[in-house]
Amino acid sequence: MNAQEALAKLKEGNRNYVNDTETVDTSASVRSGLVNGQSPYAIVLSCADSRVLPESIFDSNAGELFVCRVAGNIANTSTIASIEYAVAHLGTKLIAVLGHQSCGAVTAAMAGGDNGYNLNHLCAHVAPAIASTDSMNVNDVVKMNAKLNAKALAERSSIISGALNDGLQIVPAYYSFETGEVTFLD
Repeated sequence: MNAQEALAKLKEGNRNYVNDTETVDTSASVRSGLVNGQSPYAIVLSCADSRVLPESIFDSNAGELFVCRVAGNIANTSTIASIEYAVAHLGTKLIAVLGHQSCGAVTAAMAGGDNGYNLNHLCAHVAPAIASTDSMNVNDVVKMNAKLNAKALAERSSIISGALNDGLQIVPAYYSFETGEVTFLD
């Protein structure tokens, strides 16, 4: 599946989710078909927030999405390495960086202060998004954070940047809790 087809499939899946017509199947027959490998049509770099369920949001079965989750949907060394695996070894042609409404990691980064070594490190990854927007609205910063992390994937990985010349596409996106809709940020 090429990047445009994968993006269309994500959009269609999100429409199903919004309309409460999703058909996510995790049955034994689906699982048994995945024993010998996977062929995900898209990679989703998502926040670890328990309210954000990429497979449901995009109406995707087991084996269809390669999901990396970390608070703030940041492109850190581990998420980049995981994404590189899906790009280089699974041939996946679409990466969606999925930010979401009222992100706690972004809110913590905007609030500042000392949150301890590890959380301070995570918040430091969000600082460029804060600096890149004049808005103090958390959702505006979330959208900027998704855009900057989408850009960072190509800038920090020769595997990902090289695959861009071979049909890979990276799209930032924003998920609304209120509507269930995912807006792809161009």
